[in-house]
Parts: sequence; structure tokens; C-alpha cells
Amino acid sequence: MTSTANTDKPTRFRQVALPRARLEYTDVENASGGDALHTTTMRPKRREPMRWMGHNSGYIFIACVFLLFMRAGFYAGNNHRKDDAYAEDYKADGSWLPMTSTLLPFSTDGRAPASVKEHPIPKLMEEAEAKFRQKLAGQSKTLKAAVAEYRKRYKRDPPRGFDGWWKFAQKHRVKLVDDYDGLVADLAPFWELSGEELRRRAVQVGELPSIDLVRIKDGKASTLKLNHDFDDSEVSARANGFRAMLSKFAHTLPDMDFPINAKAEGRVLVPWEHRKYPNLTLQDSSAGVEAMLNGPFQPDWGNHGTVWEAWRRTCDPTSAARRVFASLRNSFTHQIRNYFSSSPVGAGSDFRFVTTTSASTIDFCERPYEHYTQGHFFSDWRTILALYPVFSPARAKGFLDIKIPSHYYYGSTKRYTYGWDAINLELKEVDDMDVPWEQKIDKIFWRGATTGGGSHPPGFSPQYQRHRFLRMASDKSDTNRTVTFAHPQSSKYYVSAPVPVAHLNKETMDTAFVKAVSPESYPGGLKALMESHRFGDSVPLGKHWSYKYLIDLDGMSYSGRFMAFLASDSVPIKATVYEEYFSDWIQPWVHFIPLSSSYREIYNIHAYFSGPTRSALEALNSTLLELTPQRRRNTEGDRRLRRIARAGKQWKKTIGRTIDMEVYVYRLAIEWARLWSDDRGSMSFSL
Repeated sequence: MTSTANTDKPTRFRQVALPRARLEYTDVENASGGDALHTTTMRPKRREPMRWMGHNSGYIFIACVFLLFMRAGFYAGNNHRKDDAYAEDYKADGSWLPMTSTLLPFSTDGRAPASVKEHPIPKLMEEAEAKFRQKLAGQSKTLKAAVAEYRKRYKRDPPRGFDGWWKFAQKHRVKLVDDYDGLVADLAPFWELSGEELRRRAVQVGELPSIDLVRIKDGKASTLKLNHDFDDSEVSARANGFRAMLSKFAHTLPDMDFPINAKAEGRVLVPWEHRKYPNLTLQDSSAGVEAMLNGPFQPDWGNHGTVWEAWRRTCDPTSAARRVFASLRNSFTHQIRNYFSSSPVGAGSDFRFVTTTSASTIDFCERPYEHYTQGHFFSDWRTILALYPVFSPARAKGFLDIKIPSHYYYGSTKRYTYGWDAINLELKEVDDMDVPWEQKIDKIFWRGATTGGGSHPPGFSPQYQRHRFLRMASDKSDTNRTVTFAHPQSSKYYVSAPVPVAHLNKETMDTAFVKAVSPESYPGGLKALMESHRFGDSVPLGKHWSYKYLIDLDGMSYSGRFMAFLASDSVPIKATVYEEYFSDWIQPWVHFIPLSSSYREIYNIHAYFSGPTRSALEALNSTLLELTPQRRRNTEGDRRLRRIARAGKQWKKTIGRTIDMEVYVYRLAIEWARLWSDDRGSMSFSL
């Protein structure tokens, strides 16, 4: 009999103190929260030491434990019994199992548990669903209630026009009318500026390269490009999209300007000292934008610095990011492997599930080494180092851009829109290429270009988010990764197996780059890039719907395909460091599966929902290999996975609609109008 505890290294048992005869069991129930594993103890009735053991007691103890599990028939390949009979034995003799989450007394060296009685994912889903239901149920039902909720949350009256916005939202059956905390936080720094100063800065920043203005004048919105000296490849698409979002209610708004970022990347980074002590920076912009920025503004960094050097100045001076200068040298010139090592460390990361994406959880100020893994710190486009209003489609931590809905989400294109019929120019509820759930391929799918960051400084691209994921998913080595899955004949019982990552990738992944962008910036050039990552042919967006799992990765900024993924009948697995306009409205583990920035848990995500692959069962020498793939599937996991797919699709149909984007922009516009005014008190609303 081969135990499921086998790994690529011999199993190590914890050293125990004989006088108390204590067995320690690792508890993985809280592995989802990212906390260190803790232990519980089970004490036999006999507390006195057994003196006859003597100095060989440790060996005798290990032998006893081994015999115990031999007797228990731990879920491994069994040459003498069929697995259906074996499952019956488990049901009849399950009383010996400890009340903690594991069977074997492993040492706490980070390895995956040998067996798990309670998987963390169902609990994560149930808690997330309860939280989202509570959010929906708590929304204001009347204008009076909405005003009261606004005052409670933000300690001031709503802006003028709030009643008109409320009527617009009610007309279009908007589900979430109170949750605008992110919007209010985006605008908070601009309360420090007077209306006159804000108006002047809005025009000035519109004169910079890659910034357009959407101007409301006499109730009509138009797009302006003030800078004609810079030959920009962008064509004001984001500004035109924002103007379209304003069109239904522009006539209700006062004259004002919205500076719109033409780029996907964030633009505004204000040093911590200038935020904390405003007198350290120029407060009056009447001398012009060059005076505010201490000289002419260059559109790209050139030799004038990097995003990271600018970003780390947004941190407290006592933080680690302000005290290190590691970004001045390239630590990865001769090291292409992933910064997050692929060596098997088990439960330390492979079996730990995040509750949300990394947008609000990674503290780059205190963990500056992690900035190497995110391409937005190496963007070519120079940031603006003073408090200027710039409206952007996404916002990473530390930036002061103001979030607006992406034009990719609002418009309809064959590259970014689910159900778009480019021939008849109409949007269909079900995409022509989508397939029923039962026909979807049980793999994780991704296609995209080698974007993800710039080359300032050069040489860091191997650690960008897409490159790291593709290199992991392209790994053909025999390095083991431990996966934990439900026993196919007892969904309440989980076992673990070490599986070579090459086999896992073949059985669970269908991911590839389809285009090499600026391959010369990759160490070793195009040849090295193609050797380390799988490349494939380009596919239409509709090809994604053939798969159950759709991985969603950041590119130069946010992923423009996320809304399309939600609208499909597949499940997005999203890893991102960005917040977007809808971040207050969507719930991880209800509408999508969140993924950590290391991606390590993705194999265990697949193992929970889809059950063991053939290689996982081979690692256990299991006679379950005799079952068909259909019978080996975890039906409970598949049911839960489909539940997420349906919830995401329903969210897109009821909360992620284009009209909901307009409602968000309407609310943003009346808040902006109050800030734009010289007399902000008169621009408030009260019943």
C-alpha cells in the first residue's frame, strides 16, 4: 500500500514530548486567510509516561503511528479491495478520525496536508454570498433613506442634483445605490483645493501629452485635445467613451471639464510629504504646469527616473520602500525563473486561498521587493508628480487617479464584448460561440500578448504578471506540486497527492502567448522569450467560451476582457492589483474566483472544483483510475463552480450593465460639480 503522504522528499513527523504523550495535528481550516497554520492537540487518556519505552521511545512512537495508518487504510491505491468497498469501510470506521482537519501529524514545514476533512473554499463561498446578500438587502429604498445613508457614510450632505440622480437610478432599476465609497475616496484629495485652483489645474493637466478634456458647456459634452505637439498613438478613445456615458444627463450639469487619461496606465503620484505637509509643494498653479512640475514635462521617462522611484515616494519616510534602493539594479538579469519560486512548499502557498484580489492587500511600501512582480512599476510613461485631476479606467494602490468605467466595457467590439455580432451590429444575450456547461472543456484558458509593463528600467519583464503566469503554466519539469481534492466516491473527504507540474499543466492548462511585443526588452530576446513560454495562434474572443475557467490577468493596466468573461457562462479567475469603478459592487468568490499574485493556489482551485486529474490518481496508485473521467469528477465542486458562473453572468446582466456605468458617471459628475464650484456649500442637497 502506498500512502498519500508520499512526496518528493521523505515525510517528516513532528518530534513529540513523551511525558505528555501528545499528538499534534496541523489545522488547515484557516489556510484560506493567509495566516500561519496553527495546531491543536489531542491527548490520550493515559497521561503518565510509559517507562518501558526508554530511549527507543521515539522510534516506537513512529512505528505505532505507521501501523495506525496502515490499519486505517488511508486513501491510497489498494491492491486487495475495490474503491467502492473501501469507501464503505471509511463510512463504517470514520469515528477514529481526529476532530481537526488533518490525519497525519506532519511537521509545520509548509507541506500540504495529507488529508483535509473540511476544504476552505466552500466556507469562502458561503461567507462571500452572505456578505453580498447583506449588501443587496441593505440598499436604500427611498430618496430620504439614501440621503440619510449618504450623511452617515460621508459626514456631509449629498451634492446638488442628488434627487435627479436618484430618479435616474430608480428609473433604470439600479440595484446598488449606496455603495460609492471608492468614488468618494478618489475625490477626497481635491477637497484640499479651492474651486478656482481645481478649475485651473484641470485645464493645465489637459495640456500635457496623452491627456484629453471632456468639456461640458451649455449642457452639451464635447472632447478636446489641447496638446498637438506630441504625436500620440492613442486616439482619444477613452475620452470619447466617457463623453458618451455623459450624454443622457449632460443637460442637467453645470459647465466643467474632465481631464481624461488617454493611456491605460495610472498617471498621478504625489509624494507623501506633499500630501502630509501641503506647504512643501506649490499650492498656487497660476504660474503654469511647468512651475508646478519644476520644468518641462517629458511624455516618457527617458533617463529621468522610473515609476517605482516616483511611487515609493508616496510611502511614509519610515517605510521599507523609502529605505531601499534595490530598484536601481536588476536582480534578474541572469535569472529568468519566477520570483515566486516554483519549488514545492505545499500548504504554505499552494493550499492557501485569498479572499480578494491583490488590489488592496499588497503593501508595496512595507514589501518593496514585490514591486518586481508587477509591470506597472516599469511603465514607459512618465507620471505626474503633483496633485492634478486625471480620470483613468483603473487605479493601483498609491496612485491618485480618479476611476471611471472603461470604454472597452461601455462600447461593443469583437475583441472585448461577449455576444457582439459585428456583422449585424447587435448585442446578443448568448454569444454564438458559447456552449452548454456540460460541453465546456475542464481546463484553465488564456491567450494574450506579452504586454504587462514597459522597459524603464529594462530587463525586468521576466517578472511581469503575464510572463510569470505563462512560465509557470508552460513548465515541463518534474517538480512536484501538491494538490488536494475530494475523493470521487466521498465528496466530504479530501486527499492530497504530489504531482509533477508538467503533468498538471498538460491536464489543467491551455494558456499561451499569441504575440511578442517588444521582445528585445526580454533578456535573451525573442529566442529566450519563446523558450521559456508557450506560444500559440491568435483566437477569437468566442474561443474562450469553450472552457470552464478563464484566467484574467493584468496587462499594461487592468484587463479589458473581464466584463466579457463575466457575461459568459464560464468562470473568471482574476488576479489584479487594480481597483475599478465596480470594485465596491462585486464580490469575490460569488461572481468570480480571486487569485493571489503568486498564482500558486490555482492548481488546488482546479482540483477542488474539477476533482483529481489522472496524474493525481496515479500519484496515489489509486484503483479509481478504472473509473471514467466523468465518474471521477467532483460533482459537488462542479455544481459550485457553475454557481459562480451563473452568479457572474447575473451580476453582469443586473449590476454591470452599460446603464449602471452611466449611473456611476452621473453620480461622479454631480460630486465633481460641487468640487468645481467656488461656493461648495451652496452645491449641496438636502430634503
